[in-house]
Amino acid sequence: MPTGANVHSSPAVAANAEGEEIEVLESTEVLPAAPEDQWKSLFDKYDPESSGFISTERFRDLLEAHGSELDPHKLEVLLALADGNADGKICYQDFVNLMSNKRSNSFRRAILQGSRQLKSSSLREEVGLGLSQRLVRHVAYETLPREVDRKWYFDSYTYCPPPWLILAITIAEMVVFVYYGLQLDRWVLQVSSPSFLKSPLPYHPQRRAQAWRYLSYIFMHAGIEHLGLNMAMQLLVGVPLEMVHGAARIGLIYLCGVLAGSLAVSVADMTAPVVGSSGGVYALVSAHLANVVMNWSGMKCQFKLFRMAMALVCMSVEFGRAVWLRFYPPAFPPCPNPSFVAHLGGVVVGLTLGVVVLQNYEQRLQEQSLFWIFFCVYALFVFCGIFWNIFAYGLLDVKLPPAP
Repeated sequence: MPTGANVHSSPAVAANAEGEEIEVLESTEVLPAAPEDQWKSLFDKYDPESSGFISTERFRDLLEAHGSELDPHKLEVLLALADGNADGKICYQDFVNLMSNKRSNSFRRAILQGSRQLKSSSLREEVGLGLSQRLVRHVAYETLPREVDRKWYFDSYTYCPPPWLILAITIAEMVVFVYYGLQLDRWVLQVSSPSFLKSPLPYHPQRRAQAWRYLSYIFMHAGIEHLGLNMAMQLLVGVPLEMVHGAARIGLIYLCGVLAGSLAVSVADMTAPVVGSSGGVYALVSAHLANVVMNWSGMKCQFKLFRMAMALVCMSVEFGRAVWLRFYPPAFPPCPNPSFVAHLGGVVVGLTLGVVVLQNYEQRLQEQSLFWIFFCVYALFVFCGIFWNIFAYGLLDVKLPPAP
């Protein structure tokens, strides 16, 4: 459904199956202009008192008269909402939210408190789907733990916009790697080349005043083995997550992991440089694996135990490679090899901020108190990391390797 710019405030309703007292919440929704008039006129037919609510009986009449205009899965959700409010009322605002693909918290609670589960066949049992539809269904089962959310996503996803962010980052990393591979004439362990750290991209403690390096280091990799493992995890996990949660949310997790990685190195491994996208990759993978574990019974992806084990093996191999490289005698002492601490920074971001983002599909993050708690903690860490980089090196008299 298209979205427009008219803003309306009205109460939203959450009621349970036993007809408990209706909870009225204030909400502000962005509604489409033309569809709103259409649904408003229909709603007003069943609300002659103009109260903003209709009884569940009238709501069912409306669905029976106009159900053919709805996607079948949306009709199921509306019926579940009606059954969940058997003795209550239906709010116009929640109704329009559904029509415009925007679900409020109260709408979600009303469905969860319904007196029955959706009894129709699951999305997995549907036949006659095209290749793109099967891909969307596969992604839904890979990332979402509830059947209602899976059906909602299946009906709503349009490939517009496509999952461009993770693909763009991956392509940029490949281009940079090929460029330096040709320039250095080295593809394995590029970091052992004397010109590797002279690039303006890697983080180096002697260049920490150049703020862009805290993010740009993701485009440089120690070698093809480093790039290959990161790309595999980044594409296999990042692209499906972006298809479901969008570029803004996945970009938030990824960039927070990247920045946390470089700042963690500057605090815990002060003399080491940093290269590779492991901070962002580990933030995404850790958040996804934690979300799967927390919703284990609801996740219906195939071979989930085996695949989780394989993901952990890949993460362990990549982390083990990074630890080995860090303590391997450097090719050009006294400059040490790149640090592995960025991996740990990414994991911490994924297990905190990332989990909150992935658990709130189609819900506004700014309405989640836990999101603000973790975001404030992260902001405090960044603030302290900046002050550390400004003052700690001088106060501690840290002997840094020479600038590349």
